[in-house]
Amino acid sequence: MSATPQKNRAARRVLAAVAGLVTVGALAAAAPAAGAQGWGNGHGPGHGHGHPKPRTVDVQLLSFNDLHGNLEPPAGSSGNVNEIQADGTVKAVPAGGAEYLASSLRTARKGNPYSVTAAAGDMVGASPLLSGLFHDEPTIEALNKMDLDVTAVGNHEFDEGAAELTRLQKGGCHPTEGCYEKGKKFKGADFPYLAANATYEKSGKPVLKPYTVWKKNGVKIGFIGVTLEGTPNIVTAEGVKGLKFHDEIETVNKYAKELDRQGVKSIVALIHEGGAPASTSYNYDCDSPGPGDGISGPIVDIAKGITPKVDALVTGHTHQAYACTVPDPAGNDRMVTSASSFGKVYTDTTLTYDLRTKDIVRTKVKSANHVVTRDQAKAKDMTDLIARWNKTAAPIAGAPQGFISADINGRGAGTPEQPLGNVIADAQLEGLAAADKGGAQLAFMNPGGIRADLVYAASGGEGDGVVTYGEAFTVQPFTNMMNVVDLTGAQLVTALQQQVSGSNEASNKILQVSKGFTYTLDMTKTGAARIVTDSVKLNGEALDPAKTYRVAMNEFLAGGGDGFAALGQGTNKLVGPSDLDLFNAYLAAHSTAEAPLAPPATDRITIIK
Repeated sequence: MSATPQKNRAARRVLAAVAGLVTVGALAAAAPAAGAQGWGNGHGPGHGHGHPKPRTVDVQLLSFNDLHGNLEPPAGSSGNVNEIQADGTVKAVPAGGAEYLASSLRTARKGNPYSVTAAAGDMVGASPLLSGLFHDEPTIEALNKMDLDVTAVGNHEFDEGAAELTRLQKGGCHPTEGCYEKGKKFKGADFPYLAANATYEKSGKPVLKPYTVWKKNGVKIGFIGVTLEGTPNIVTAEGVKGLKFHDEIETVNKYAKELDRQGVKSIVALIHEGGAPASTSYNYDCDSPGPGDGISGPIVDIAKGITPKVDALVTGHTHQAYACTVPDPAGNDRMVTSASSFGKVYTDTTLTYDLRTKDIVRTKVKSANHVVTRDQAKAKDMTDLIARWNKTAAPIAGAPQGFISADINGRGAGTPEQPLGNVIADAQLEGLAAADKGGAQLAFMNPGGIRADLVYAASGGEGDGVVTYGEAFTVQPFTNMMNVVDLTGAQLVTALQQQVSGSNEASNKILQVSKGFTYTLDMTKTGAARIVTDSVKLNGEALDPAKTYRVAMNEFLAGGGDGFAALGQGTNKLVGPSDLDLFNAYLAAHSTAEAPLAPPATDRITIIK
C-alpha cells in the first residue's frame, strides 16, 4: 500500500511536506511517580492546604498520516475502513473527507485542555485533482484550519523537489503558475514541517526544521520528524536532487539527545515509515497474543532501535491502521501507531505528563484508532473551502473522458493483478506501439502509481458511468512522462524477480502488465523463486533471454524506481506523452455512452497459492 512518488509535470501537482512527531521522553522504565492523580494522598507539598496541585496532567495527542490531499471523501473501496464486529465478522465502513476529519478532530478535543495534533507525512502529493491541480495549496489551507500543530515530511513531500516543499512551508505563489485566486497570496503552512533526516548534500543542513517543541502551561513535548531513509528509491531523481536521506534511528536518537539536553524530557517521533498489521481492520488488537506480535515490517526494527528517551512513535507510509506496543532498547513497551490513509482514521493517544520530572509516564500511555465516519455533521469551513476550490477547478475537472459500465478497481482491488492496472498498461502499450511512437511491444505499470479506483457512481453532476478528467487525474496524478526503452528478455525476467525479492521481498510490488504478456507467480516459494521463469510469455511465445524487446513504462520505473534496477538499464530511450494523456486517450477510443468500457479480466498473472 505504500505510495510510490513520482514526478509531476503536465498538470499541476504538489508536494507538501508533513512532519512526523516524536515525543521524546527520557524515561526508559519510569514508573508512575505518585498516583495518577498526584499528591492528593497526604504525602508531599500541599498537605493540609486545601486542593493540592496535581502531579500529572493528561496530554491528548491526536494524529493521522498519508492524507494525500484527499479533501473530498475518497470514492469507492478506497473510501472504506474495515471494522471487526462483535461477532468476529468484518464490516466495510465509508470514511474520510476533510469535512468529517475536521469535525472528528474538533469533537475529540472537547474537554481536553492539553491537546496537540500531529501528522506523520504525505499530507500532500499523489493528490486528487481538487488539490493536485493547485499544487496542494488547498490541502495546506485545510490543515491550517484544522489546527494541525506539526507534521513530518513523507516521501511525497519531495515529489516536486525541496524548493516546492519549502514554498508550501513558507508561502508564496507558485513560481511558474502564479497565484490561483485573484488578490490572494498563498500563505503557506502555519504548522512546522519537520525533516530531520533530509539534508542538503552541500551544506549538510536539514531541508526544514528537524524538531519543534509544543508548549502549554509549563508542559513541554518535543516532536522529531523523519521520512523513510529509502525516499530516493521511490521518488523521481529530480525530486531528491541535491539531497541526502539519513538513517531514521540514528537521526531520531541524535535529536532526542539534543532535546534532552535542552530539558525537554517528553518526546514523540513522527516517522514516515510503517508496518503491516496481521489484520487490515482498524480495531484489530495487534498486541494479541503479546505486545507487538501482530505487526511486521520496517517500523518494528526502527522502533526497537530508537532511544527510550522517545515516548511514542506516530508512523505512516504503509496506509495501515494500528496501535501496537513494541519494546524499546531497554525492553520497555512503547506505543507505535498509524492511522490508515486519506483521512479515514485518526489516532487518540493519552500521554500522562509528570509535572515534576517533565517526562511522560510511559506505563500509562494509551492509544486507540477511531473511524472518521461520514454520518456526523460536516465542518462548514471545510465545505466552503472545497466548494471554492471546486469552482476554480470545474472547467478542467468536469470534462468527460470516457464511460465505464461498472467500478474498475485499482488500489482497492486487493489483488496482485488489478483490473484498472490492466487498463492503464493497455493504454500505455496502445499509445506507444506505433513505430513512430516508440514501437512498444509490452508495457509495465507500477502499482503504487495507481492511486484510486475508477468508480461507476457519479462524483458530481456528470452522471453515473462517466469518467471525468478529475477522476482520471485522481487515478494517475503524477503526470509522469512515458518512456519506451530496449530491454533484453533476461532483463525482463530479472525485473519480474525484483517484484518479489530484494527491497520488495518483504512487501511485494507486482507490476501491472499489458495484454499478451503472461507469467506464473508461485506464492508457495520465496524471493525470486516465486517467478516461474519458463512461464513468462509474450503473445504466447516464451521470452527469449537474448532477444531485445521494446518496453513502455513511466519515467519513474524507467529510472529504476521502486527497486526495479533492471528496468533502469534500458537503452535507446524514446520519451512519449504523459501517462495521464495516454489513459484519457484510451478511454476516449474504447468507450461511448452506448458502449461503455467494462472491467477487464484479470488473467495475465497466474497465482499459485
